[in-house]
Amino acid sequence: MDVKSYIKAARLRTLPLSISGIIVGSFLGIWKPLHTKVSLLSSSDETTFVVHHIDIYSSLSIFLLAILTTIGFQVLSNFANDYGDGIKGTDKNREGEARMVASGAITPQQMKRAMIITTIFTLIVAVALIYVAFGKDNFMYSLLFFGLGITSIVAAIKYTVGKSAYGYSGFGDIFVFLFFGLLAVVGTYFLYTKEINFTIFLPAFSVGLLSTAVLNLNNMRDRINDEKSGKNTIVVKIGAEFAKYYHYYLIVSSFLFSFLYVGIHYRTPWQFLFLIAYIPLAKHLLFVYKNENEPLLDGELKKVALSTFLFAILFGLGNVL
Repeated sequence: MDVKSYIKAARLRTLPLSISGIIVGSFLGIWKPLHTKVSLLSSSDETTFVVHHIDIYSSLSIFLLAILTTIGFQVLSNFANDYGDGIKGTDKNREGEARMVASGAITPQQMKRAMIITTIFTLIVAVALIYVAFGKDNFMYSLLFFGLGITSIVAAIKYTVGKSAYGYSGFGDIFVFLFFGLLAVVGTYFLYTKEINFTIFLPAFSVGLLSTAVLNLNNMRDRINDEKSGKNTIVVKIGAEFAKYYHYYLIVSSFLFSFLYVGIHYRTPWQFLFLIAYIPLAKHLLFVYKNENEPLLDGELKKVALSTFLFAILFGLGNVL
């Protein structure tokens, strides 16, 4: 077994993007209950301190398990994408790094086994996460999140695998927005707080839109090859020019939703720390505007993905400082 080939198929460079929503949801979810206990910590009651200590331990466990679960989902999605595009011939003439099934480095049967192993690992970690978050007293919450876990696995596989693969029908953007944005941020926040408020959807929209922008950029780069292969992404459907306008909308809208959240919950100038992440994104938009050679967009993928990761950290920090 060539371990290096499986590492390449896992596409480690996509992992920072995949955990961005977990980071935002964790910052906001952990901060809320701890903030309400600040006054209690000043008391000399030893019991109060012990309860606080247990909360931190539980929160750290939830964070680590949520990160592992999300990485599992992302690697599964990458394996499935490599497998699905590989057996359909979509990756034969693609731009960017080579895919393992299409190049013959991993056989379809080997990739199937890798997908099964990854699915089992991810489910085990997800069950552990659900148990730590909800225990035995919140069966309905546990059932709901287990169902969301199964749905995430099915969605990750069906993106490019099978005759009805939705990534070939232009629905990939919706998948990324829902799972990388809404589910990642709102779901993670709920694991800590056991509640949902309206404004938590605003940073969820931001992360979802930025993540969708990464996919759109990928589809802009691959537009010609996708069109020849019958992969009808949104970019293929609307064309190169409108794909640029769509890209502008995704990034600018993500900024507006974040700004709105800070406006509603404003406490300190630190909350605008996230603006730093939009400096490279502004330069990126200028590059896209001037670009006439779509394969050159490949170098921008890493920039947008890492900017999204930076946004998650700065937004989280800014709202807890």
